[in-house]
Amino acid sequence: MLYNGSDVVHSSNGAPSDMAGHASLCVAVQGPVLLPDDFAYGKECRTFNLSRPLTPAVVVGATSTDDVVAAIRYAGRHGMPVAVRNQGHQVVFPTAEDALLITTNRLQEISVDPGRRVVRVGAGVTWAQVLLRTERVGLAPIAGSAPHVGVVGYTLGGGLSPLLGRTLGYAADHVRWIEVVTADGAVREVTADSDPDLFWALLGGKGNFGVVTRMEFDVFPMSRFYGGGLWFRGEEMRPVLEAWRTLIPTLDEETTTSFSVQRLPDAAVLPQSLRGAFVLHVRLGHLGDIAKGARIAEPLRAAATPVRDTLAERPFGEIGEIHNDPVRGMPLVETSFGLRDFSVATLDRLMELTGPGSGCPMKNVEVRALGGALDREPVRPNSVPSRGTPYMTFAVGSGTPTQLRAMREFIGTYTRGMAPWRARHHILNFLAPDEALSEAEVRAFYGAERYARLAALKHVYDPHNVFRFNHNIRPAA
Repeated sequence: MLYNGSDVVHSSNGAPSDMAGHASLCVAVQGPVLLPDDFAYGKECRTFNLSRPLTPAVVVGATSTDDVVAAIRYAGRHGMPVAVRNQGHQVVFPTAEDALLITTNRLQEISVDPGRRVVRVGAGVTWAQVLLRTERVGLAPIAGSAPHVGVVGYTLGGGLSPLLGRTLGYAADHVRWIEVVTADGAVREVTADSDPDLFWALLGGKGNFGVVTRMEFDVFPMSRFYGGGLWFRGEEMRPVLEAWRTLIPTLDEETTTSFSVQRLPDAAVLPQSLRGAFVLHVRLGHLGDIAKGARIAEPLRAAATPVRDTLAERPFGEIGEIHNDPVRGMPLVETSFGLRDFSVATLDRLMELTGPGSGCPMKNVEVRALGGALDREPVRPNSVPSRGTPYMTFAVGSGTPTQLRAMREFIGTYTRGMAPWRARHHILNFLAPDEALSEAEVRAFYGAERYARLAALKHVYDPHNVFRFNHNIRPAA
């Protein structure tokens, strides 16, 4: 039995040398050190997608940057790879078997500097926590559709906002400073000026180059927006989406919109009008003039009568009301990819695959309109690979094992059916664990030139590919 503070670590069958090694790790860190037999191990390894259980050899619940350093150095001495679980929807795969898993949810530093308009957070902070602090001083971060998602993981994958993206770009575009522990156990403070190569690689390379423990980023002077959602009967998809498709080219960059074809469960947490319903959920977020925002929705309401309407002027802290993403983890299957356009032909195929009578088993099939500032390179360059992608689609489902099998089959059907409109690039944060697994697929995702630069930098900062439980960038030879 090994003791570390208030946390007990058990090893029922470890050799004496293993016990001695774990004992040294317990002494070196302040947070819990957990082995598979420990009662708290399952909770510490838990991820949002419950169908992706993690089985690392040991878990370190980091309470500080020093804990992360000690864990990485321990892994290095014992020839172990390192996996990282951040907050929210963090994807770790395949299972982190034989790895040392670092969890960062205890890294809860958060500070807001209204004068400089910057926020500094630890790797365990969520957007909901940031929004509570920034809303008080009239500032807004480039938060995502799900406020319960962690800031750092979201930002390292680009960070797509349902409200500020088309106006300001990706969250990664506005990072000022990063603290990262690299594979050699060194703590590096990285900016675009001090270390432009590593800064570029971290923002877009998501988890391939080290454990980011703290981050500082810009926030913006805004306090309110117009937005929410319109839900229509699924049988009225066609006229509403024709109106939505026609609306997109007329929108300026202060407006962001998407839609989701939803087959909802009969759950008490849902409003009565949505329980067990087949609906089309059209989302809208508008900055600036409220009356102008209200007028944008008029063609949609003219196409059909909503069964639920939550469009309203809102404080910025209610950004999560645009998408209403689920908060609790569940078993999931998913896929996503970029789309070159959303033409009549694209809509026709989408109707065949997901519309009335299609037999689509997925809970949610969405399309987001991108463009605007999301297409522009930032002042501080980064490796985010998705610029120039006008639309993206994301399909996700949850349910019993039998239902999940049917959904996996549908994913293949959906991917093949939409292939004629598939774009070259896509958004890293939406890649499923089953996607872009091989080196060739990851290279294709980033593009040959960007991947070559990333692989060269991987050779510098992680030559032994210690951080490989991700969409892996392999070190160049």
